[in-house]
Amino acid sequence: MAFKRTPQTFNCSMNEVTFGTGEKAVTIGGENVYPLYTFDGEIKNKVAIGVEITDNGFDASVPGIAEFYAGCEGMAAIAKRASEMPGASFVVLTLEGADPNGQNKSIEECAAIAKEVADAIDCPLAVQGCKNIEKDTELFSKVAELCAGKNILIVSARQEDYKTVAASAVMAYGQKMSAESAVDINLAKQLNVLISQMGIAAENCVQNVGSAAAGYGFEYVASTLDRVVGAALTQNDGMLQMPIVTPVGGESWVVKESTASEEDVPEWGSREERGIEMEVSTAAACIIGGSNAVFMRHPEAVKTIANLVNALM
Repeated sequence: MAFKRTPQTFNCSMNEVTFGTGEKAVTIGGENVYPLYTFDGEIKNKVAIGVEITDNGFDASVPGIAEFYAGCEGMAAIAKRASEMPGASFVVLTLEGADPNGQNKSIEECAAIAKEVADAIDCPLAVQGCKNIEKDTELFSKVAELCAGKNILIVSARQEDYKTVAASAVMAYGQKMSAESAVDINLAKQLNVLISQMGIAAENCVQNVGSAAAGYGFEYVASTLDRVVGAALTQNDGMLQMPIVTPVGGESWVVKESTASEEDVPEWGSREERGIEMEVSTAAACIIGGSNAVFMRHPEAVKTIANLVNALM
């Protein structure tokens, strides 16, 4: 008897969320099949790739990246170059300089940089904070205000500050928001429920269920992605159907495979190549698990993942 394959599609789907404006606006989500299962049904929105920069410019600790940004002076020029990186869909600005334990830049200075970046690029913008809850709460509010009309993505709202982010970014200024939880499906769902109870519509929220570099506890990320996507599609769980975004660059370029010098471990080969391979491996694993967008740094890694996405979707 000949084998007859039955496509596995679902009556429900992941939500669609659009950020940015104009022809280059990015829409993620919307699929009603498992990740990359284009043989079962159409996946109309490809995985999007965001290029990470910071309020201090590009990450100069990443080998080889300075060559890509050569000649760029000022945040506007760096942001524009990032937006032109082959394979990029949008720009991710991390306001790390706001950290009270670091440079402790003022809210006004960081928000002004975010506006400068938003005005300099013609693609969507996502903005990450400094991971300090108190500072980020004020920071996101001011950034949302100055970037009104840009339809930016605020990354991320957490259990401690989701109310302020939802009220100031989404309700007051019409931006999009990301709900961030710590690699646990129950925490992810709980936060999504709380945000929805505030009246935030599904098309205004994505979720970041956690991240880690491949080989560094990534099995927890993989299982969480599997469980979230599985519950969203097979159980029609509306509180887990938000598109998934995953920061990859910050995790991939701080592990020993990416940071150990060639002098210390000559048998490992080129540090730049190692870092690229770590970033590519992590991003690919996230996409296979169900991420609808990944945040990356190195041009070669971005190009490789873009080619992968184009080949499979």
